[in-house]
Amino acid sequence: MAASSSLTTISRTPRNCATHRFNDSQITNVRFNLIAKPSPLRVFLPLTSKPKSYHRNNAKVRCLFTGIVEEMGTIKLLGMASHGGFDMKVEAKTVLDGVNLGDSIAVNGTCLTVTEFDTKDSNFTVGLSPETLRKTSLEELEPGSLVNLERAVTPTSRMGGHFVQGHVDGTGVIVSMDPEGDSLWVKVSAEKDLLKYVVPKGFIAVDGTSLTVVDVFDDEGCFNFMLVAYTQQRIVIPLKKVGQKVNLEVDILGKYVERLLSNGFVQSIANS
Repeated sequence: MAASSSLTTISRTPRNCATHRFNDSQITNVRFNLIAKPSPLRVFLPLTSKPKSYHRNNAKVRCLFTGIVEEMGTIKLLGMASHGGFDMKVEAKTVLDGVNLGDSIAVNGTCLTVTEFDTKDSNFTVGLSPETLRKTSLEELEPGSLVNLERAVTPTSRMGGHFVQGHVDGTGVIVSMDPEGDSLWVKVSAEKDLLKYVVPKGFIAVDGTSLTVVDVFDDEGCFNFMLVAYTQQRIVIPLKKVGQKVNLEVDILGKYVERLLSNGFVQSIANS
């Protein structure tokens, strides 16, 4: 059902804490509509301190992932912040190693910007835009939910999965979860516009996890994949239930090929 959310500036009494804060702008009033079930994101996020002025490091933009989940984090807080937007605080350890304000961290496959972090208390905060909430399954999260986390790659990172941008194309719905031995078959339904990019033995990112598609069932509007025991213990997908949403990002190479073919690129090469 439709849920209308109105964001307004709120005030909180600041308290001292070892945190870092970064804000690009101050927004006082924002209104948007979500097509979703009542979301826990209506909860107000207790503020820790008045935002301090920090400048981004003069580092290159890094927003590319491999789909190899580094750890599972825990959602601590969700709600509205003083700048008028939604904030999400995540408890984590591994992804905080070397973190800086403005860094990109993929949360269930969604590339999000670190706006605040506290290495002593092992947590970081990211902002959620209305478009992010509409496009992803993050609206289903609540305090205590586990999420897949991965830092953006660096020039020295090993490419263990595939090129994942963290730009979620849409959501799918878990149709079935069937064990076979110590492995788990998972079938996911997806919109036709996304399913056309999914191919057997091809890559797909599901909640930010790089996975290999086993089969595509065009008549059912579904695809499936298998999770081995090791992977099941390190990602959030096995913890979900049938009917829940997952974030999907298809292989970007398929989109490039489609674009080139639709623009007559192959024909232009043949005629040259």
